[in-house]
Amino acid sequence: MQEERKIPTHIAFIMDGNGRWAKRRLMPRKFGHKMGVEALKRVIDACEKAGVKEVSFYALSTENWSRPKDEIDALLDMVKKFADDELQKYVEKNYRVRFMGELHRLPEVTRTALEKIARASAGNTGIVVNIGLNYGGRDEIVRAVNKLIEEKKPVTVESLNLALDTAGMNDPDVIVRSAGEKRLSNFMLWQSAYSEFVYIDDFWPDFDAATVERIIAEYSKRQRRFGALQ
Repeated sequence: MQEERKIPTHIAFIMDGNGRWAKRRLMPRKFGHKMGVEALKRVIDACEKAGVKEVSFYALSTENWSRPKDEIDALLDMVKKFADDELQKYVEKNYRVRFMGELHRLPEVTRTALEKIARASAGNTGIVVNIGLNYGGRDEIVRAVNKLIEEKKPVTVESLNLALDTAGMNDPDVIVRSAGEKRLSNFMLWQSAYSEFVYIDDFWPDFDAATVERIIAEYSKRQRRFGALQ
């Protein structure tokens, strides 16, 4: 008897391996990041077609600023171009675009473009595309707690959920990491308490619709207990 195919509501991706993918092809790291953007587009489209309601991506962490300046500049240029081109298309497709992290550190022109997209898509009812930029899970929790303290609200599970960057979203059903790495790297620490984890050896630029199908197939095999005995 064929097992029922379970579609996760929310898949979160830790995108890893752009630089190594490019190095194997004797190309600069920024080319790997460019191809990583193309993979992100393929994955979003595949998730939307599969019936996934929310997707999250770890694009730029709070720790990534220690990378070489030319690499950071190339990443920021791609973020701006992605906002102006691809994300604008998502607004027109009825996707809702959100961002995690402190955007204030990004260049003003980039921040303005992102905020414009978030506002324009706020009322959309399609798949939620959530992108972490200058994001770190510990930083997010600290900011949320300080916000509650400032507002003189008690810190509870419920109030903290509403103070996080992901307020109103479902926790990830599954977190996927590319390039064979097996760690969270400060990604969605609070939200991943009961997430399933899928590790894929392929570098991020190689992700496509077939990869998404593999992820859903693997998720369908899992029995989620949420801490309870079954």
